[in-house]
Amino acid sequence: MDLRPAAVRALLAHLERLPGVGPRTAQRHVEHLLTVDAAEVEAFAEALAALRRSVCLCSRCSLLTESDPCPVCSDPGRDRAQILVVEEPTTAWAVEATGEYRGLYHALLGHLSPLHGVGPEDLTIARLEERCREGGVVEVILATDPTVEGETTALYIGRRLQPLGVRVSRPASGIPVGGEVATVDRVTLAQALHLRRPV
Repeated sequence: MDLRPAAVRALLAHLERLPGVGPRTAQRHVEHLLTVDAAEVEAFAEALAALRRSVCLCSRCSLLTESDPCPVCSDPGRDRAQILVVEEPTTAWAVEATGEYRGLYHALLGHLSPLHGVGPEDLTIARLEERCREGGVVEVILATDPTVEGETTALYIGRRLQPLGVRVSRPASGIPVGGEVATVDRVTLAQALHLRRPV
């Protein structure tokens, strides 16, 4: 006999659908929610509801935003000659946190994956092309993930943008700061050697 109340079972089922959350983690979350102040649980529920109510994709760059166009696209102080292309909108958060990039963004909303039925028409590649055709864009930085799919996506986009006369680049990749050369995988080490810079 399952002694868990129906509301607990329902919440567990929802939590277990989240990435990285298994049955034990879901149970710990539910136990926590049952022991904290009711006002905190209500605030948590409201935050979840507000997430879907108020957050949308920017119609121009596909970043997550509460206003359309997003704050980046609306900022006149941004360098409009550069567009940094990312697979997912949340990747832009990490880039922005560095404080080193002052250009625009473009989220593809995924990567090419023929095995999973994801083709160019399923991504925002056509909209990226439109932005480049509008003029003013000098460089497109393809910051797709360093995976087979990410590399394939970057190569495909590079070929599509080549006739438009914009410079297409990729961020350098290699040995992480504080890492040991002996522990780095072969692909990363090969890229680090290929992208070496003078001292």
